[in-house]
Amino acid sequence: MSDTPIETPTGDRVIVGVDGSDHSREALREAARLAQAFDAPLEVIACWQDPALYATSYGYIPELDPEAFQADARRMLQDTLQEVFGETRPARLSTRLLRGRPAELLVEESRSARMLVVGARGVGGVLGMILGSVSSALVSHAHCPVLVVRR
Repeated sequence: MSDTPIETPTGDRVIVGVDGSDHSREALREAARLAQAFDAPLEVIACWQDPALYATSYGYIPELDPEAFQADARRMLQDTLQEVFGETRPARLSTRLLRGRPAELLVEESRSARMLVVGARGVGGVLGMILGSVSSALVSHAHCPVLVVRR
């Protein structure tokens, strides 16, 4: 038996990561239900990565503009909220757009959350077809309970 104390979540918010996929929209719906049941604030987080990460993976691509990536992520976030809630959004809903790797950012955010909700698969390509690289990392490393929602 380990002497390491078990960490307990310190926050009351339910956070949900969205990426515009069908799975993340379903995760948002479920997170809203949970936040209401817990009488907790709902925070919707979308992440965008620096285009330099893509450039190093695929060779030099001079046309990549960080502001365009951020604007696309902001638009995706708003479109997702509109599709899921329409004009009637939960009262205690907030949104954040974070720059960086989704798994790392959401693990850090989980330190002050009651629960973290994500979709089973996102828009991550071949690796995302299994469980999803982000959801898999969160299940392993988050500091609060994680719900992985399937469609």
